Amino acid sequence: MRAPFQAPMEGLPDRVTIYEVGPRDGLQNESAILPVEVKAELVARLARAGLATIEATSFVHPKWVPQLADAEELLGRLDRVPGVRYPVLVPNERGLDRALGLGVTDIAIFGSATETFARRNLNRSVDGSIEMFTPVVERALDAGLAVRAYLSMCFGDPWEGPVPVEQVVRHGRRLLDLGCSQLSLGDTIGVGTPGHVTALLRAFAEAGVGPERLAVHFHDTYGQALANTLSALRAGVTVVDASAGGIGGCPYAQSATGNLATEDLVWMLSGLGVETGVDLESLVGTSVWLAGELGRPSPSRVVQALAGKPPAEEEE
Repeated sequence: MRAPFQAPMEGLPDRVTIYEVGPRDGLQNESAILPVEVKAELVARLARAGLATIEATSFVHPKWVPQLADAEELLGRLDRVPGVRYPVLVPNERGLDRALGLGVTDIAIFGSATETFARRNLNRSVDGSIEMFTPVVERALDAGLAVRAYLSMCFGDPWEGPVPVEQVVRHGRRLLDLGCSQLSLGDTIGVGTPGHVTALLRAFAEAGVGPERLAVHFHDTYGQALANTLSALRAGVTVVDASAGGIGGCPYAQSATGNLATEDLVWMLSGLGVETGVDLESLVGTSVWLAGELGRPSPSRVVQALAGKPPAEEEE
């Protein structure tokens, strides 16, 4: 079979927006550094596959993320498709200056739900990171940009252990209060479970933050990403982050399998009768090509199942 049998479930959205993070979050955690022309081709292929939001790159200092050191050149090479958004991650005002100079229309900031990760990743406290983000968001909004916020370590932290739900809600609301239009809740080390997801989203709702302002970003370290996604959809979330081919490991969890694979997500949603606008065959072809460029097989189970199998072979 090259497509799942459709059996819709009650209580799910009719359509889900996939926020493709492969070119940024995926590639920044790969050991291989791809040439800029390959990255540009990746973004173009993802757009042709029907993905309408593709996070293209990051303006983090090249010293810390050498895989994305060619951000300016990449943005200059993109053949932008009408209706497709190409957000970039910016860590501070210097990153914002670079983005504004290149005509970027969508940015994202990256916060933390825990103090330890904030200091390790941003070299400052959670309070200090909010202070750093405040002028970034204000200036971006004044310039007419859309601003998304990521909140990492929402379910567990490798140094602090389980993260209290109320702590995640408190810090998440602070990012939204800056003026961010959307908050992506990240299971950075992949330890969340469906009940935990439901409890967190319920706590946000009780704090006045509905699912229309939230997205989810799951890692599949413990094989829970799709189950967690289904819980989020049942709670009303309609934006799901995913990475083509499942690229990008997690540097904070040994043997982590990385991001939820976009193909695995599309297969599940297709079987549930939920629209995504994504062509699965085109996407699988892109991830097979990308795996060759990276020099390693795709961890996506759907890519593994469909890659190289002619229809006749599958009917036997």
